[in-house]
Amino acid sequence: MTGWFVDASVLLAREDADDHQHDAARRLFSGQVTLATLDLAFYEVSNVAVRAWRDPGAACRLSGLVDALADDGGLSRVDEALVANATAVAERHGLSVYDAAYVSAAVAAGAPLVSCDLRDLVSRNLAVTPEQATRAG
Repeated sequence: MTGWFVDASVLLAREDADDHQHDAARRLFSGQVTLATLDLAFYEVSNVAVRAWRDPGAACRLSGLVDALADDGGLSRVDEALVANATAVAERHGLSVYDAAYVSAAVAAGAPLVSCDLRDLVSRNLAVTPEQATRAG
């Protein structure tokens, strides 16, 4: 795969006009580059939309966005090998297994990871921000 592998934080930033990466995330999704994500994103974005934002409509829109990526062949499925690799990455970098799953899936897809998680992923050079991704083309 060529293009970008996005985590749930990028999908959420695209939906949330108050997010400082909102405009860059929208540009990333409106470009011609191939995007992919992990099936875990369905749960993560819906959880934030329903629990934190109290916005079931946003949950539907975000699920639709993940579904559109899947329709384009851009959905990686969690399987035993990915979980094993993610567990090792989590241990090595001190990450949650959730974050490590995105790192592992991006590596498996051969695409750089895009995330808004500055503390755990971007600061450790495991991902770039949407702004950095859009500047890179």
